[in-house]
Amino acid sequence: MSLKEKIDADIKKAMLAKNQGELLALRALKSMILLAETEKGNKVELDQDTENKLLMKAAKQRKESAEVFGQQGRQDLQEKELLELAVIEKYLPKQLNAEELKERLKAIMEKVGAKTPADLGKVMGVASKELAGLADGKLISETVKSLLS
Repeated sequence: MSLKEKIDADIKKAMLAKNQGELLALRALKSMILLAETEKGNKVELDQDTENKLLMKAAKQRKESAEVFGQQGRQDLQEKELLELAVIEKYLPKQLNAEELKERLKAIMEKVGAKTPADLGKVMGVASKELAGLADGKLISETVKSLLS
């Protein structure tokens, strides 16, 4: 079952349960998928990797928006963003914790032969491809920098 089909099924469930917050988040996800499928004359379904990138992007947007609303004292909007984030996270693959991420990055560093901070680009090129969807890019970058210094 593709991500689009899962979201369609969950939209129906949310409609039957009259869960407006979840319904809004699911419709936003479906819209993102449809836009990605139709951009640049694309006529094929999205692959798993592209779907994960879309979900990561949507989750990152919700986190940043929630932070901004929290700083501005807009609790109502912050709660809405956090609810949407929780819905999006249901579809994301399990994220690596800090220890798992360090272990994976150490293995990548050994594979590319990185030892100094000047090798950051080599490590990030491989790590961003291998860990796509499993960890946030910013977190990967910070961890690589700390391991290389």
